Amino acid sequence: MIDPQTLPYRPNVGIALFNHDGKLFIARRTDLPGDVWQCPQGGIDDGETPEVAALREMEEEIGTRNACILAEREDWLSYDLPQALMGKALGGRFRGQTQKWFVMGYEGQDSDIRLDLHDPAEFDTWEWVEPTVLLERNLGFKKDLYAALIPELTTLFQAAAKDWVRTSRA
Repeated sequence: MIDPQTLPYRPNVGIALFNHDGKLFIARRTDLPGDVWQCPQGGIDDGETPEVAALREMEEEIGTRNACILAEREDWLSYDLPQALMGKALGGRFRGQTQKWFVMGYEGQDSDIRLDLHDPAEFDTWEWVEPTVLLERNLGFKKDLYAALIPELTTLFQAAAKDWVRTSRA
């Protein structure tokens, strides 16, 4: 059995992508059984800033960079993989991930979103939902992570959205 204390956390970004109606982008993963949903996220490459990684990951996972960063969560948030995934997930090299979360405003059209540009595709379907709806979905082992994050990310969006909506629709 792998001792998780001996493995580092993988640097990662999470993206809470909101549209102009205040709805959150969520997508269903292709690689997990049981209809597991999440927000876009991904690793930070060597030499890459979290901001650059967030835009790159968004484009890789949903096919577009048509968004702007509205806010970021001040602290990094770490989570451990379940014991069953230790030594398997994330190339077997990490105990979990430490994430910098960004709140982004979507400035494109729904037709710009393409889940089929990454091979293999990470997601097979997506929706715009009220943020709390995500918490009603199957979130797999990240359920507690999202339960803690969604209220905070929603508050960050609401604080930044007034200026964003006014300037982006002007």
